Amino acid sequence: MKAEIITIGDEILIGQILDTNSAFIAKELNKIGISVKQISTVEDEKSHILEALYEAKSRADIIIITGGLGPTKDDITKDCLCEFFEDKLINNEEVLKHIEYLFDKYIDTPISDLNRQQAMLPSKAVALKNKYGTAAGMWFDSEGKAYVSLPGVPFEMKALIEDEVVPRLQQTFKRPVILHKTVLTYGMGESAIADKIEDWENSLPPYIKLAYLPNLGRVRLRLTAKGDNEEHLKNSVESLITDLHGIIGDIIVGYEEDEPIEIQISRLLIKAHASIATAESCTGGKLAGLFATPPGASNYYKGSVVSYATSSKEDILKIDKKLIEEYSVVSEEVAIAMAKNARELFKTDYAISTTGNAGPTKGDSDAEIGTVFIGIATPDEVYAKKFIFGNHRDKVIGKAVNKSMELIREELFRQNK
Repeated sequence: MKAEIITIGDEILIGQILDTNSAFIAKELNKIGISVKQISTVEDEKSHILEALYEAKSRADIIIITGGLGPTKDDITKDCLCEFFEDKLINNEEVLKHIEYLFDKYIDTPISDLNRQQAMLPSKAVALKNKYGTAAGMWFDSEGKAYVSLPGVPFEMKALIEDEVVPRLQQTFKRPVILHKTVLTYGMGESAIADKIEDWENSLPPYIKLAYLPNLGRVRLRLTAKGDNEEHLKNSVESLITDLHGIIGDIIVGYEEDEPIEIQISRLLIKAHASIATAESCTGGKLAGLFATPPGASNYYKGSVVSYATSSKEDILKIDKKLIEEYSVVSEEVAIAMAKNARELFKTDYAISTTGNAGPTKGDSDAEIGTVFIGIATPDEVYAKKFIFGNHRDKVIGKAVNKSMELIREELFRQNK
């Protein structure tokens, strides 16, 4: 079962916005056993859109399009679909009622004829209700293939995929089972890992594939199994991972599964009835953003001090000026004090701190660029670890964030065994 995703919009091609829609759609399709074979982006131009549709028709069973469904003249997706399916636009009364309801209930400006025209849909389309917007989704069946057109607004598209598209795909197509298991490693490069696990990798059965996914100081090893027997696939993958632990168990730090690390940490904190705070310097609030992301984060995440300047470490976190003068602002001692004082300030069970030189200049410390100290305060102890993360500013910050999250997750696992 093959799918193709086509995103429409000049704003993507000129780099004004990122295409996050395709990543979300591909992940949701993969969960139900549908493989995405190609993703492409085309401009708001009829010949290009039609060319993309005809090419996708020759390659895929399911074609999903996003974008170009707004009320303005540059939104031409419906016209293109009419030409592609030799169809015409007709007024859909149900969609019109929904648009009028949204304007009456939520929108201050008066409804216009342009807005009402969004209820004009190709006659061969099944309308998919967009509960958050005025652009209806559309489903076409043609020659055994499914074509789905969705709005480009991410939260509208996501709701349509989850509520309308995925259930219809599950009912319409017989699909294989696709399983993923992603092993997280830290402390060894991609090529070094490949050398160590070469024999293990060569022994993989043909229905299981391995992908190396290096990123900012860690390497993810993703096993993908595809077949008809889910139980057999699960057993095969688990057996292979057990063997992998025997080879590189010292660098395996966990599993990614479908949940990002901030969600995993949130579950651990909630399970332990524990709270956490952050004190950041070189990471500039990026840890705070991650901790505050999961729904219900206020139950365990109490706050952050982004003490970027030395003076704010002294004035807000109450770090002793003599400590900074003696050891430097980028030091194990200051990282420990930051974590300890943040835990006391926010009255939490845990706290994590970062201080380092991300570059391009050394700032208030003589520590080499790339040096980062990460402090951890727990109910029982406070400690800090030193890392050298290279000399590229974005890479240093990214590695510091990733390592900080890995360290606190490791600590929570250890504390709550």
